[in-house]
Amino acid sequence: MTVLAGLAGLITRDPAVKQALSGSIDTLACPEAARSAVLAAIAQSSGRQTLVVLPTGTAAEHLADDLAGFTDGVELFPAWETLPFERVSPTVETMGQRLAVIENLDRIKVVVTSVRALLQRLG
Repeated sequence: MTVLAGLAGLITRDPAVKQALSGSIDTLACPEAARSAVLAAIAQSSGRQTLVVLPTGTAAEHLADDLAGFTDGVELFPAWETLPFERVSPTVETMGQRLAVIENLDRIKVVVTSVRALLQRLG
């Protein structure tokens, strides 16, 4: 259990979050500062795996770090740091992290990734 897990539980009492969890609304807007807490509350309350896709890899890294303070089972799915036409292989760390996320999907609650990483081939 993380230090801020109790805060995520309190957020589920918010009427808008309750509506999002029940499925009566499709879109939930929140301030960027509260994004990680709200996503953690939704991930904990839904009981399902959650995929969070952000526009950039840097934003995904920051959100994954923030989410880890609110809930357990958060993993970052990184993008290849090479372009498709380059004759350079991605780093071993990136390949290992991508494979570890895929291999452990049954134990991961929240996967945070960028659009680019989501669209790249798994290899």
